[in-house]
Amino acid sequence: MKWRCTWCGKPHEENDPPCDNCGHNKFERAIVREGDPDDRQSTETVDTGTTYVWECPNCGREHVRNNPPCSRCGNPELEKTEQTYDDVERELDTPGWFEVARPYLPVFAVVGVVVLLFVTGIVPPEILPGIGAPEPPEASGNGSVAGGLDLEATEGEIHERLEADRQGSRSYDESLAAFAEYQNRGFVAMEYDDAQPEPVSPDEFGVECAVDLSGDRIALSGPDEYENEGELADTVAEQLLAASDVSTADGPAAEGVDVHAVEGTIYVTYVAC
Repeated sequence: MKWRCTWCGKPHEENDPPCDNCGHNKFERAIVREGDPDDRQSTETVDTGTTYVWECPNCGREHVRNNPPCSRCGNPELEKTEQTYDDVERELDTPGWFEVARPYLPVFAVVGVVVLLFVTGIVPPEILPGIGAPEPPEASGNGSVAGGLDLEATEGEIHERLEADRQGSRSYDESLAAFAEYQNRGFVAMEYDDAQPEPVSPDEFGVECAVDLSGDRIALSGPDEYENEGELADTVAEQLLAASDVSTADGPAAEGVDVHAVEGTIYVTYVAC
């Protein structure tokens, strides 16, 4: 009959723990059952009593033998204590999902707030790179105010003049207006700044046309020659209405306009779809 360590399985001739291989303080009897064709061993655990270890009072490191100094911190004294397996059982406990996720909760909270801002529309998705319409190119001049005239307000008045004089009706589409602004600024950037803006397509602005996209560009002197936005809008509408596709509601259902002033000239780009 032989004995073997219950921890590492090393065989021993006698029940004389601790194990000289791992230092474990419990052996079990290895029994060979008679008549077993392949001499398989069955085991029977033998309780050898309380197991002791030598613990460092400074860092808590446990040692199998009383062989100071401490292998972790070098403390010259070790204390004999009863070995328990509470720490092993605690380490084997499976943590819950909350414990695993706890370090990441601040990240989850930030992501949730950002998603909520986009879903509720408080923050538009267009602020993210690659999302939304392309930004208009940098160009000389001004597309907002020039010579005391509000050019953005003029764009709306141009549409009103066209609606008043044409047969039928076309809606004013902000996506078409954004596309017109890109085209208008791109033209000014090429003419005055020797720039080469990236070409764009209407679908990049969310424009979906049931008919072919049409457009026109005109140049007027000014803006000092116009007393107010209405007078400028009258002049632009008069020139645009000279084109048959602008004066009729047949075909395109919506339109957009952009006005840009640079070095005494006003450029107007009109698109319809």
